[in-house]
Amino acid sequence: MSEVILPALGESVTEGTVTRWLKNIGDSVAVDEPLVEVSTDKVDTEIPSPFAGTLTQIMVQEDETVAVGAVLAIVGEAASAAPAETAPAAPEAAAAPVEAAPVAPVATPPVAAAPVTPPAPVAAAPAAPVAPVAPVATPPVTAPVATEQAAPVAPAPVAPAAPAAPAAPVATAPVAANEETSSDPNYVTPIVRKLAAEMGIDLGTIRGSGVGGRIRKEDLTAATSKTAPAAAHAPAEASPLRGTTVPMSRLRKVLSERAVASMQQSAQLTSVVEVDVTKIAEMRQRVQAEFTQKAGTKLSFMPFFTLAAAEALAANPIINATVEDTNIVYHGSDNISFAVDTERGLLTPVLKDAAHMSISTMAQAIADMAERTRSNKLTPDELSGGTFTLTNTGSRGALFDTPVVFLPQSAILGTGIVTKRAAVVKDADGNDAIGIRSMVYLALSYDHRIIDGADASRFLMQVKIRLEAGKFEANLGL
Repeated sequence: MSEVILPALGESVTEGTVTRWLKNIGDSVAVDEPLVEVSTDKVDTEIPSPFAGTLTQIMVQEDETVAVGAVLAIVGEAASAAPAETAPAAPEAAAAPVEAAPVAPVATPPVAAAPVTPPAPVAAAPAAPVAPVAPVATPPVTAPVATEQAAPVAPAPVAPAAPAAPAAPVATAPVAANEETSSDPNYVTPIVRKLAAEMGIDLGTIRGSGVGGRIRKEDLTAATSKTAPAAAHAPAEASPLRGTTVPMSRLRKVLSERAVASMQQSAQLTSVVEVDVTKIAEMRQRVQAEFTQKAGTKLSFMPFFTLAAAEALAANPIINATVEDTNIVYHGSDNISFAVDTERGLLTPVLKDAAHMSISTMAQAIADMAERTRSNKLTPDELSGGTFTLTNTGSRGALFDTPVVFLPQSAILGTGIVTKRAAVVKDADGNDAIGIRSMVYLALSYDHRIIDGADASRFLMQVKIRLEAGKFEANLGL
């Protein structure tokens, strides 16, 4: 018997709440196979099993909160746990001998218990011709996997000529289900799979834009807009949540508590400037193809905003400072948090020492961390240590907003949508003229306890000057 404990999920994480068990008692588990989902005040994550065997006991129930180091479950050896599970399974096998046959060829997961022969007299006959699979496929304890794969392998029990139907395709299916590695472009997160089902989209027709070709929520939205342009003019469909009451998730509770605490304990206000980013827009169009090929991700405005902010923080350390009692702590590095919208709420992964990153490195890091944040693969430490936050409020079309500063940080920069509109410019002779320019609003919310309006204006003007100059060729990193 081996104990599965709640591991340390970050320096500041002391407890976690079990949100969902991915295995039931009696199920077989492999090493590093996801066993349970746990929610903390930093991130929701899957806890993998450090042992191979059979789940014999669940010590912490769903929605129960325990401290780091608490025992979550007991995993026993497959050979010792199999007889306990096969005793009740025997009458089921006798009552439904037809269903026993597909279990044998399907069940190829790691529980290889050849001694489990009593409950499989019926399955033994059809399994005999399939010599390569018979030794592995006998344990009925893998019934959950068989049920999960029942649809794709339905043809297996139909054909009497078992030797003509090799087990190769059956053997690969569990591997795809159990080895959900980041390098597998065919893996789709449960959130995306559920959303695709709700939208009636066939995932096989979607080309993913995420890391390694992963399909993201944005890909589903884009596919919908392409296939149904008339839907944009149709009334929005009513949400099934209307008229219901649901409990807050742990993450939502933490966010709400911190937002209220930040507003009560700090004096917040917002300053806004308008920035002409036409030169950056022209650069993006000029180098987009080369950048995408070499960096592996598209070049957006976000890395430019982030780099300009990081450089301005070095010259305006008060914007990057923290209040501790009656002291002001000036941080020695610019660790910029950036907001990511997820199904579970707003999360902020951190770019460490952002001012020392190239545009390509920053773009890759933003794309990678945003994707892993949405797919629940980010570690808590990657969400900690931020000294300043940047939130792209324009990603959903907003001109600007007044973002909330979350303590202990003292400032947050909101970037609005970049839009083309008429603006006053200088012509070749230095005279005022009207031109079509790419414009954006930058809104800085800050803690007025230590940051004055003049400090905020100096910071914003330095960011504005850097962006409007558009001289980022040396920072591209191509």
